[in-house]
Amino acid sequence: MPRQNRVTPYGTIIATAARGTFMGNRGILHDDQQQIVRSYASKAWIICRLAFKGRKRTLMSPGKYTELFFLDEATALAAGHRPCYECQRDRAQAFRDAWVAGNPELVNSRAIKMGDIDAVLHQERLTEARRIKDRRKRTYVAAIDDLPNGTFVEWGERTYLVWGLALYPWKPEGYGMLEKRPSGIEVTVLTPYSTVQALMQGFEPMVHETAVASKAFPSS
Repeated sequence: MPRQNRVTPYGTIIATAARGTFMGNRGILHDDQQQIVRSYASKAWIICRLAFKGRKRTLMSPGKYTELFFLDEATALAAGHRPCYECQRDRAQAFRDAWVAGNPELVNSRAIKMGDIDAVLHQERLTEARRIKDRRKRTYVAAIDDLPNGTFVEWGERTYLVWGLALYPWKPEGYGMLEKRPSGIEVTVLTPYSTVQALMQGFEPMVHETAVASKAFPSS
């Protein structure tokens, strides 16, 4: 029976036998029976490498943070996570630089720390509700022509990765066959707004091999 530790582009945590290519955490989410009892315990939702300095972990150990897994970095960004400053320092710095460049209205000429980005993302990824379990994915509507590579959208009741002239349908085990990216329509955007602005500044997320294997990414 697979553990409930895989994250979708909506930020929900599901159980699936499919393996991920990135790990991450949001704090301690499981109980002593390894059951998920909360969706997050921290505003710092991070993306980690699967291996770092030979460290070994027992999944869902009592009192330890819950190991979460993502199909790829693009999926993790859509869920509201950002690169870890410890195990992915170069990626984290590149993301921060792109985020600052893409969100000047949030910077106000001050030095931005990862905690500042976490606070903004926390507002962007979840709706308001008194109880954590009642909060839902926060989305917005945008013209598909204006969205950069790496953005996740919902269109026609399906979830897609936007890349070049194509849309790649998301599944837990990988991407389905690409579809032609439409033009002149509006779609529901899953990736947090400030992260989309970072993608517009050239931060290019890593994507699963099934997207690359289905066909070379068309150029925009």
